[in-house]
Amino acid sequence: MTAWDDTGWHRQAQRAPSPYHDERPVSTVVDLLVVHAISLPPESFGSGDVQRFFMGTLDFGSYPYYGALRDLHVSAHFFIERDGTLWQHVGVFQRAWHAGASAWQGRPACNDYSVGVELEGSESTTFMPIQYQRLATLAKDLQGLFPGMNPERMVGHSDIAPGRKWDPGPGFSWSYLAAVSKNGGHAAST
Repeated sequence: MTAWDDTGWHRQAQRAPSPYHDERPVSTVVDLLVVHAISLPPESFGSGDVQRFFMGTLDFGSYPYYGALRDLHVSAHFFIERDGTLWQHVGVFQRAWHAGASAWQGRPACNDYSVGVELEGSESTTFMPIQYQRLATLAKDLQGLFPGMNPERMVGHSDIAPGRKWDPGPGFSWSYLAAVSKNGGHAAST
C-alpha cells in the first residue's frame, strides 16, 4: 500500500480540508517543495488555530492579532505540529494557496507547481527533531508521487519570495534536514 490515496491525500495525515485551493494548471509538473513556518497566535504553539485558519473557521475575535487575518484566504498542503503530528489541508494534486507572489529559478507562480508544508514555529524558535523527521519522511513520500521533487528542489518561503517572507527562518537547519533525510527520517548519529 502506498502512502497516498487516489485523490492525493496522505494516509497518515490528519485531515482538515481547506476551502482555499483550486486546480493546478493543466499539464503542470509538480516538482518543488516549499517549507514555511507559522504559529497562531504568534509565538504560541498547540492552539489548533493554524488548522482553523487554513480551514476558514478561525474565530477572528478570539485574539487581537487575528483581525489582520480576517480577509486572508490561505492554505498549505500540510502542517506539521511541534510534536510531529501531520495535518493535511489540500490534496497534493490540487493547488494550495501558500506561496503568494513568488518565483523559483525564473519560474513564477510557485503555487502552480509546488507542495507547501508549514512547520509550527516562529522566527525566534528552533524546530523540533520530530518535525524534521516527519518532514523528511513526507518529502520522500512526495518524491514517490513527483519524481522531480528531489532534495535540491526543497526551498524556503523566503527563497521564493525574498524580502517579502522570512520563513522558515533562522531556527530551521537545512543541514540537519539533509542529515535526517540521509538517515531514513531519523536523527543523525553524533
